[in-house]
Amino acid sequence: MNIDKPLVNRVASSGLITINLEEYFPKGEILEFDIKDYLFMELILKEKDFRTALKEHDWEQYQGKNLLLFCSTDAVIPLWAYMLVSAYAEPYAASICQGNKDEFLKLAYQKELSNIDFSQYDGKRVVIKGCSNKPVPAFAYSLLTQSLRPYAQSIMFGEPCSTVPVFKRPRKKK
Repeated sequence: MNIDKPLVNRVASSGLITINLEEYFPKGEILEFDIKDYLFMELILKEKDFRTALKEHDWEQYQGKNLLLFCSTDAVIPLWAYMLVSAYAEPYAASICQGNKDEFLKLAYQKELSNIDFSQYDGKRVVIKGCSNKPVPAFAYSLLTQSLRPYAQSIMFGEPCSTVPVFKRPRKKK
């Protein structure tokens, strides 16, 4: 071994571009609004009582937060009920999603990834970072792969020092 040679970080000099989906995770707290709490016997929506309860509800608590609207019982909820809650919450909430947290994360990632100009990755070698401290849905990895594939030379998953090949564009024949 030659100790006179300087150490070279081959990962840093490899030209790999790392995309960390955690950076696109929705900002702000995620709160829930369960319509079940406003139903008679947790089954029946009485319009007059529902409207009164919504009018008296503290909507300011959702200021700048992401709000999930759903009903956790098997009650039949008319569509206008979700619309009414949305109308009250809209001036305060950063975003509103009719659905659970998984559905919200899918929509949030779809919205964020749709804002990326993927042509910037044309001919590049891309690593989609695997480890995350936030619950990035599998949907986001799949959508990112689909969006990168027409442009990237290669797509890998994991960390730059240890990747799993996902896609590699065939070399053009001369």
